[in-house]
Formats: sequence, C-alpha cells, structure tokens
Amino acid sequence: MRLAVESDIFLGMIRYSLGLIAASVAFCATPTFHKDVEPIVQKNCQACHRPGEVAPFSLTTYSAARPWAKAIKAATASRKMPPWFADEKIGHFSNERKLTQAEIDTIGAWVDGGAPEGDAKDAPKPLTFVSGWNVKPDLIVEMPADFDVPAKGDIDYQYMLVKTNFKEDMWVVSAEMRPGNNAVVHHGEAWVRFPGSPWMSDAKEGVSYATGEMRKRTGEGEILGKFNPGLGSQTFDFGGSAKFVPKGSDIVFEVHYTATGTPQKSRSSVGLVLAKAQPKLRYVTGYGPSAANLVIAPGDPNAEVVAEHTVTEPSTLVYVQPHLHVRGKDYEVRVLFPNGEKQTVFRGKFDFNWQLGYDLEKPVALPVGAKIQSIAHYDNSANNKFNPDPAKEVIWGLQNRDEMQNCFMGFLIDSKTDPDKLFKNSGPTLLTRVAGKSGPTVDTFSAK
Repeated sequence: MRLAVESDIFLGMIRYSLGLIAASVAFCATPTFHKDVEPIVQKNCQACHRPGEVAPFSLTTYSAARPWAKAIKAATASRKMPPWFADEKIGHFSNERKLTQAEIDTIGAWVDGGAPEGDAKDAPKPLTFVSGWNVKPDLIVEMPADFDVPAKGDIDYQYMLVKTNFKEDMWVVSAEMRPGNNAVVHHGEAWVRFPGSPWMSDAKEGVSYATGEMRKRTGEGEILGKFNPGLGSQTFDFGGSAKFVPKGSDIVFEVHYTATGTPQKSRSSVGLVLAKAQPKLRYVTGYGPSAANLVIAPGDPNAEVVAEHTVTEPSTLVYVQPHLHVRGKDYEVRVLFPNGEKQTVFRGKFDFNWQLGYDLEKPVALPVGAKIQSIAHYDNSANNKFNPDPAKEVIWGLQNRDEMQNCFMGFLIDSKTDPDKLFKNSGPTLLTRVAGKSGPTVDTFSAK
C-alpha cells in the first residue's frame, strides 16, 4: 500500500515537472511574424515601409520583410527606427512613434529564432491605405505640368501656380503633400494664394518660376500642406480647429529639387480632408523664430545659433517641426512668459534625412508679450560626414551647402485674428551678423 502511494506521488511530481517545462517552452517560444511582429510594424512602420513610399523596402508582407530581418533588428535595437528624435524628458507628443523595449525585444527574439513566418491565421487584419496617400482625401490638387529636373547643378526653389479658384470657403482638417519623384524632391510646400494677392498674379498656370522671380511676401499666402522625408500627413484638428481656405483662392507649389546625376521629372500634388462644419478655431502654420543672421564659423563642432520672436496676438502653440540643413545637430524651443516663467516645449536631435513634425500633447497658450526662443547647434567640423566644406564659414542660404535655423510651427487662433500679425522679431534675431564668430548665441544677448 505504502509503495503504491509513493509511486502515485512520484508520478504526480513528474507530471507537474513536465507541465512546468511545457509552460516554460511555450513562454520562451520564438515569436512569429504574423502573430507577434506584424502588429508592431503595422502600428509603427508601414506608413513609410510600403510600396511607393519613402522607405527603401516594404514591410506589408512576410516575404517582403524576411530578407531585411537582421537589418530590422539592428535598426530597432539602436532606436534608429522608427525615427523619433524628441527628448523623452521634455514634453509629450500625440503623434509619438517609438517602440517600447518589449516590442524591440520581440523583434530581436524573432530574428534570433530564425525569423519564422508563423500561421497566417494569426495575422492582424491588413491596414487599408488609399493608393498613394496616408489620408483619405476629399480633394486632390496636382501640379498641371511636370518640372524637368536637370542632371547637375544647383536648382533654385521653384514655384508653380494652379488656378483652382475655389468656388466657396473651405476648412481643411488634414493635408498631405506628395512628391511626384521622391529621388529629386528635397522638400516642398503647397501654399494657399489668397484671392487678390499680388503674389504670382502674373504667373502662367503650370509654368515653374525660380525664387527670384516669384518670392512670396508676408500676407500673400499660407502653407496648406508640406512634404519632408518622414513627415507624412499633417493634422489641423486640435479639439475642433482647421485651416481656412477662402473662396477664390489658388494653390502654389513651392518645391526644392535636388539634382541626382540624371535628368528627372516630377509632378507633386496635395490631398485635402475637409471639415464637416465650420470649426471653432483657425489653425495656421508659420515659420517660427528664424535666424537669417546666422553665422557658423569654420570647423566649429558645436556652433550655437539662437532666434526669437515676441507674441503680439494671443495664440496657442500646438506643433513644431525644426528645419536645419546637413550641419544641424539638435534643436530646442523655449517659451519665456511675461511673468518670468520659462518652459521648454521641445528638445531633440536633428536628422536631415528625417525632418519630423511633433504634435504637442498639451498645447501651450501664448499670451501677448511671451517670447518664443529657438536654439540650434551645428557640426561644421570634418567629423560630420555630411559636411560639404568644414573650412567654410556658413551663413543663411537656400541650398543644402548653406544653412537655415527656423521651425515650422502650428498655432490656434481666433478666426478674426490676422495670422500675419501674431509675432514680431526680437532679441537675437535683431542682431547684426558677426563674421568669423558663430552665433548669435545665448550669451550674445540678454533674454528678459
């Protein structure tokens, strides 16, 4: 009897141990593409990694993703992908796209386990994309003619008019500008040309005009949609806001093309999603503080350039998108309030190849007298592999070999407010350029 009981206990212990082993094996089972990895890439990667987009390969199917498995592991483990440069200690953003450590570990385990496909039944429902778009546009405006991009040489910014002459006022909740040829379009904007504006009033539709011929002046238009690598579509709906396109407006495409060594053609377009009703607030896009007086000394590995403007009409800051060129390292936006308080709204690294926009999770109300200050750093040394000439003193210019320091910013305003009277230049932006010395810097002026 005793032996039988002991035997049953022994067998029970074996069964319990085998159960633990089975559970451990199940817990440590290699992740599969369809069950574990595909949901991650759907959420974070497929907007760019699909046919016709800026990324170099697709992640919409297992067969497309499998050859890149090791590269995917390396890029995600280093947090190079998905691109996201905001300092996580400064602010939060509603369009944030970065992987959790658990997601990075899942991808790593999948690759280390041989990158198996798994059961197709475990795959999430495929995302639905409108062909060629990240939005579902109600209206598409396309350039009426190709621009012929020469094989070599500098190309001035080009402006092309589209005589849309909209028959009624429109409110736009999101927009997406699509380059006709990703290889040659460095960046671009689709502008609203207001009715009666003198800007391009003599232009012929479908003809490209260089910057010097058709440069826009203040008050003659507003950015509707824009393109930068990795930017995607832009939303203008922050609790019921939208962009205003008045009746009789036209569209002007401003495009910065880059020669690639062979003749190319490009014809860009912009897709618009319209509001169902008139919104409470108007969303406007501005350039933010701009340091047209910037100087970057030869060889300076950490040149600082500061710009500033002062709020002259109440508004709310909801979006920032830094714009520098190939020497750019990092960018910061601060708000200095009239009561003496300071707030860092954004701080992050800058990557010329991925010029991202950041939607503030908590919009910042800007009273009259507040100062928006931008601080950028640049690497003009030989250690910067993208630097075209470390021996050169660099000033503001349109070409990539020159530099810029500005930031596309989104603001919410009352519909009766004139968007061109929101700010005035102040502080370092008013200083005279000093040759041979990087700046203006924080130390060259006193912010009050």
